[in-house]
Amino acid sequence: MKISIIDLEVFYRVGVPDEERAKPQRLLLSVEMQFDFSAATKTDAIADTIDYFGVSQRLLKFGGDKSWKLIEKLAADIREMILSEFKPGSVSVEVKKFPIPQARHVSVSVP
Repeated sequence: MKISIIDLEVFYRVGVPDEERAKPQRLLLSVEMQFDFSAATKTDAIADTIDYFGVSQRLLKFGGDKSWKLIEKLAADIREMILSEFKPGSVSVEVKKFPIPQARHVSVSVP
């Protein structure tokens, strides 16, 4: 069973040059969390599943005063935070960045 958040718009400081990290830039995050929520299908209780609203709110604040040089590291850090705080069976994270005008986006995925 899977819970997905697709293309959540966040603003984080990420980029190799210092100038690129000087201000937050727009990124899109997609998260897929494997979790057995079969109990929630019977109880209709949020306690029996992963609160995807809570995950999205945590992701919106995750950038805070942090910065990353690589979206690879950012994706891995997001994955670890979700595993630690929300306890899915597994999680995959995709980070989309828009540094190349001729490309729709650049992305990194961490399974």
